[in-house]
Amino acid sequence: MQLWRKLHTPFIGFAVVLFILLFVYYPAEGMKAAARGVEIWWDILFPALFPFFVISEVLLGFGIVHFWGTLLDPLMRPLFRVPGIGGFVMAMGFASGYPVGARLTSQLWDQRLIDRAEAERLVAFTSTSDPIFLIGAVSVGFFHDPSVALILAVSHYGGALLVGLLMRFYGPHSQADASHSQTKPFILYKALQAMHRARLLDGRPLGILLKEAVQTSLRLIFVVGGLVVFFSSLLELLSISHIMDAIYGMFHFIFRLFRIPDQLVQAFVNGLFEVTLGAKSAGTAGPDIPLIHKAAAAAFILSWSGLSVHAQIVSLLTHTKFRYLPFVVARFIHGLISVLLVLLLWIPLKPVLGRFSQAVPVFHSGSGLEMTWIGWSMFAAVPIFFVSLALIPGIFGVYRLLRLLTKLL
Repeated sequence: MQLWRKLHTPFIGFAVVLFILLFVYYPAEGMKAAARGVEIWWDILFPALFPFFVISEVLLGFGIVHFWGTLLDPLMRPLFRVPGIGGFVMAMGFASGYPVGARLTSQLWDQRLIDRAEAERLVAFTSTSDPIFLIGAVSVGFFHDPSVALILAVSHYGGALLVGLLMRFYGPHSQADASHSQTKPFILYKALQAMHRARLLDGRPLGILLKEAVQTSLRLIFVVGGLVVFFSSLLELLSISHIMDAIYGMFHFIFRLFRIPDQLVQAFVNGLFEVTLGAKSAGTAGPDIPLIHKAAAAAFILSWSGLSVHAQIVSLLTHTKFRYLPFVVARFIHGLISVLLVLLLWIPLKPVLGRFSQAVPVFHSGSGLEMTWIGWSMFAAVPIFFVSLALIPGIFGVYRLLRLLTKLL
């Protein structure tokens, strides 16, 4: 670790100088790649993330997040060792995708509602892909097979929950962890009190709150866009200069040891840097590669999420005491768990996948109303969004009911 601390500054400096030289030597290619990055940011990321950024700011200002935090605390602490507010962060992160989970975690840190270990646990399992990207772009757009969405969703979100359970063993135990065993009476009343206190402490009128939420969200979305443009140019310049060929060769050697098809090397290497390019390479890897292998590769790439997303999350948490090492280890473990879930669940879910792929959608092309990949995305994303929001309160209700029946009996 000390050796890396001595070498990381010269290494980063060398990498920056190399990128500048490549951009000067290949200006046209770099500009085209940057333009593609801007297009991705403007067409996909801006409309997908900006509303969630604004909504999260407003919800914090009105104390709604504090309400859910108090209500869900008896469930989230024993399971994931995070405050009950983590349930809200998890639902929003699953529904809207990275880096919304990191943004909400940053806001909780600013209000001193979580400590460093809790923030690192929370970011580790709430940084997931959104359903629209997983279903529409990856399953339908890249794989041209809507049935892949089911196995990818189960492996990706199920793997995230397993990572959350594993991360509960990370970090020292605090006094708050020991106090979760007793469910306090009148918890709904206490949750409403917490929301009222948070609103009084904030004190901003709705107009000022909304204006500041938009201003803050605009700054964040431009940071995200800049990182997307940067990594888009970086990947293109590394490919043109044949530096990526050396990386491909190294991964070819590693993949042969595990008998992984060589055609998936490009998918894994692209996914190492950028999740969209990696998922696209996995979906179009070749007809001779079994679908299960391509789905497993896409599951790993979605869970790893790419260095571009890593940079976005680190930039959102740069003002906190957030440490990158636990996050990157959790991302890698999430990728391995997702691959294992794909391999384990492929045969049990194969009959369901077959029926789903052969089913005729409501808007069939023969009826003159073709269901595009955007239609599939919205058709599936809406119920997933509401199910994810209702799942944790539903579990909490069952938990409270069982405790009440135990006392009565």
